[in-house]
Amino acid sequence: MKKIIAYSFVSFVVTAVCASAAPSEKDMIMAKEKAAWQAFKDKDAAAFQKVVDKDLRAVYAQGIVDMAKELADMKKWDIKSFSFDNYDSFTDEPDVIVTTYTVKIEGTYDGKDMSGTYNAGSVWKKEGNDWLGIFHTNIKQEAAPAK
Repeated sequence: MKKIIAYSFVSFVVTAVCASAAPSEKDMIMAKEKAAWQAFKDKDAAAFQKVVDKDLRAVYAQGIVDMAKELADMKKWDIKSFSFDNYDSFTDEPDVIVTTYTVKIEGTYDGKDMSGTYNAGSVWKKEGNDWLGIFHTNIKQEAAPAK
């Protein structure tokens, strides 16, 4: 009886350790989201295209863009830094994940200061074994009205 209890305990501990060591799907998608932002910041089109689907669509205050426009706009951005906050994700499908978060950006677009905090969201789709971004949006938060 002691052996069964000991084996059960060891099995439980091993399972718990393995489960906690494996990154959650939320963490994995957040890492991909950050990789897309880092590639964009670095103006690394090849790295960006590894995590974002070729048929990407994005919606911004300035308009709706596809991959070609996103890559062209990448050249006009000078992002000094970015950081995520309030990151969340959800899914009710095995091959689609929706993310929402705020991103604080310090940078310029075509020489114009675009620094600020943006509300952002993305849709990720599993293609084979890879997750790719298929949709993205972000819009700058408005300044709170003065009291």
